[in-house]
Amino acid sequence: MDNIQRRDNEMLYRTDEQLMSQQARARRLTQQLNTMDRSDFEGIAALVKQLISCGKNAFINPPFYCDYGFNIQVGDNFFCNYNCTILDVGRVRIGNNCLFAPNVSIYTAGHPVHPAMRNTLYEYGIDVNIGSNVWLGGNVIVCPGVTIGDNTVIGAGSVVTKDVPSWCVAAGNPCRVIREITDEDMEYYFQRRKPDSEAAGIIREMIKTDNEPEKYPFRGK
Repeated sequence: MDNIQRRDNEMLYRTDEQLMSQQARARRLTQQLNTMDRSDFEGIAALVKQLISCGKNAFINPPFYCDYGFNIQVGDNFFCNYNCTILDVGRVRIGNNCLFAPNVSIYTAGHPVHPAMRNTLYEYGIDVNIGSNVWLGGNVIVCPGVTIGDNTVIGAGSVVTKDVPSWCVAAGNPCRVIREITDEDMEYYFQRRKPDSEAAGIIREMIKTDNEPEKYPFRGK
């Protein structure tokens, strides 16, 4: 079994020329992405499609960093803000309508704890799975092997070391569930601030008709 197969089966592997060749592609594309004109929204969106597997209306605000790119799969309407790092040694699967605030990091890569084993240069990658309608706040870190359920919010600065269920707000280091998300959360957009009448009317209509928002220009075609 070669090191690519070992890596893809979440086994211990050692980086070799084949793996470095795969990483070289991602480094070329991320270098191009991170040096593009930041106002070239269509060009950025097109390059993102080359780098990762994505649904419609996916957009990443550079700079962005990853190991391979092809191990990242995102759904429709994905938005990732500045300075995201995804170490996609293992697979990273992200659902629809997910939002990443600045400085989010997802780590599938890891090393043995014992220094003698670690110094053999063996490492591993364990898959990360994130459901649909998930919002990761600024500076959130997601560790190897974590699953985050649908419709969940992870508070800024959290370190997610274990699975987080659906429909909850979770935060902290280590990240813990704070509370469930309920219908009462529809009444407010920030703390106890309620939507104004214009926004509230649009929200009600869109929810009633299950309409998607119009495509944002910066998300590309």
